[in-house]
Amino acid sequence: MIYTCPMHLEIRQDDPGDCPKCGMALESVETGGSESSELRDMTKRFWVGAVLTLPVFILGMAHVAIWLQFLLTFPVVGWAGWPLLRRGWRSLQTLHLNMFTLIAMGVGAAFLFSTVAMIFLPRAPIYFEAAAVITVLVLLGQVLELRARSQTGSAIKALLNLAPPTARQVAPDGDHEVPLAHVKVGDWLRVVPGDKVPVDGVVVEGHSSVKESMITGEPLPVEKTIGDPVTGGTLNGSGSFILRAERVGSDTLLGQIVKMVAEARASRAPIQGLADKVSEIFVPLVLVVALLTFILWLWLPKEPQLGAALINAVAVLIIACPCALGLATPMSIMVGVGRGAQEGVLVKNAEALERLEKVDTLVFDKTGTLTEGKPKLTDVLSIGGVDQKELLRLCASLEQSSEHPLAAAIVKGAKEKEIGLSAVRDFRAVAGGGVLGAISDHTVMIGKTEFLRSERVTGLEPLEASAIKLQETGKTVIFVAIDGKPAGLLAVADPIKATTAEAIRDLHTLGLKLTMLTGDNQHSAATVARHLRLDELEAEVSPPRKASYIKKLRSKGRRVAMAGDGINDAPALSEADVGIAMGSGTDVAMQSAGVTLIHGDLGGIAKAIHLSRATMQNIRQNLFFAFIYNAIGIPVAAGVLYPFFGLLLNPMIAGAAMTFSSVSVIGNALRLRKIKL
Repeated sequence: MIYTCPMHLEIRQDDPGDCPKCGMALESVETGGSESSELRDMTKRFWVGAVLTLPVFILGMAHVAIWLQFLLTFPVVGWAGWPLLRRGWRSLQTLHLNMFTLIAMGVGAAFLFSTVAMIFLPRAPIYFEAAAVITVLVLLGQVLELRARSQTGSAIKALLNLAPPTARQVAPDGDHEVPLAHVKVGDWLRVVPGDKVPVDGVVVEGHSSVKESMITGEPLPVEKTIGDPVTGGTLNGSGSFILRAERVGSDTLLGQIVKMVAEARASRAPIQGLADKVSEIFVPLVLVVALLTFILWLWLPKEPQLGAALINAVAVLIIACPCALGLATPMSIMVGVGRGAQEGVLVKNAEALERLEKVDTLVFDKTGTLTEGKPKLTDVLSIGGVDQKELLRLCASLEQSSEHPLAAAIVKGAKEKEIGLSAVRDFRAVAGGGVLGAISDHTVMIGKTEFLRSERVTGLEPLEASAIKLQETGKTVIFVAIDGKPAGLLAVADPIKATTAEAIRDLHTLGLKLTMLTGDNQHSAATVARHLRLDELEAEVSPPRKASYIKKLRSKGRRVAMAGDGINDAPALSEADVGIAMGSGTDVAMQSAGVTLIHGDLGGIAKAIHLSRATMQNIRQNLFFAFIYNAIGIPVAAGVLYPFFGLLLNPMIAGAAMTFSSVSVIGNALRLRKIKL
């Protein structure tokens, strides 16, 4: 397991521990949150420190029993606060000055000064109660912070819990329950009623209905029979079946989702650069301010001068802790990415989330994005004496070798008519054009008219006239030539998804300009665009031209997101400011995209944009809280209000304020768990 620092994500190691830069406890990349042992240790130290500090505080306020104060404060600072002192000392050794540098110096200065004064300076002020209370308050902040940080990983932990811990392995001597980690590709596993499907696989025996809502978002169970794929983490219904394991461990869809979310949580948003630059100079600057505060108060006529100088310098050190500034961005990213995963919106990295907020133009493919991506053969038209059944046989035989959704519809249409298919020789596919090959004694070409004409097929005009009528009803028309002569056409209908119209309205409400970019013909594409009231349409666009079109939009100053699901969409997804892949599409598209919609639903884009806007607003709020807190707190701690109002900031109050600032930033980030997408 890999551990990283929530403030310095470049720190990665195999074991838990402290960050060498800021001293914070490292947390798991996969599940988020630090080790529970860290929380238990800090909680124990806090309670022991609190019990010992209470009498110190009472005695300190009464200015009595100084030696007893020392004896009680020593274990508070030396044992309960030891992790704070250790991290502070390490920061000085490595010259990575951080929040623990300031805490250790502040607490250490108050305790050591009080000890020296107790022994050698009987009339000097004593600040044991300040050292003890500050230590306990910082420990309280650590406990609250560790608890809150553990909640930032709640979404990814819920994903991990979808997979069952064991599986029922089918063996010649009967079923054996084995740990999920021991399942290998090719194993046969039995899934009984009410069980979770352990891994991705294919049903080889039995049948059942499987609830896939946790993966696909579809509420209704899906019937599964022999040959059907099943996904790990889904819930079996009342039937029983045996599956053959196809993908196990991190290779399953659930494993890939967890990995993507974990990587996104550990990525850096560009806006974090501002906090990083400030943090680099912040601690050295605070040390200088504390030193100047000490020197200035030595010159002022407030008695006792040395005590006032020390206590104000300590207040500056404590209140200026930069923890809130460092946590402002990563906490929001962690919670936001996890919240998106719960809704089926997988963000590849924090940069994609930040870019998505600024998008003003959304471009999407038609097939599989706006439509169901499951086209059905509706019409077969032949000319020149070619038999319709023979035309469909030749076309379906050729399309067996193609991965295009339209090809699958043609093959399925032939099988439904119980037409036998033949072998193909010399198959060739032209991206965005069509396919051709030899079947029996015939050369068959299928595709667009431009493709057929490029292959020297003439006389297509009568077919084009017939095609227009079909295209005006929203159907996609494919032209066929046999032995170099026009032979007919096939029409395929791909219905618009039931959720698309509502999603388009939501996206318009968000102020986006919507463009459909498709390789389909102008007539059928225009029908879909009019029905959905899209802003712009570009039809008959080849895959290379899709990327060029995106590039042209960006050159005009538009911030472009591209949504697609096919291999041919990958270049355009990479060219866009943010690529959005439909989870129902290909792995290539998902790898090229910054955001993946697991549910394959266009409505997920509106959710993703809501998520990005809410997360970035949350980050800005956190940065504002952190900056304004230090901008006000440091001057007040240094004593800037004393000449006007006679007010000074007690270091104990500074410690409470520092704790509150860190916890408030984390608490604000946790609000993202409740946002409505």
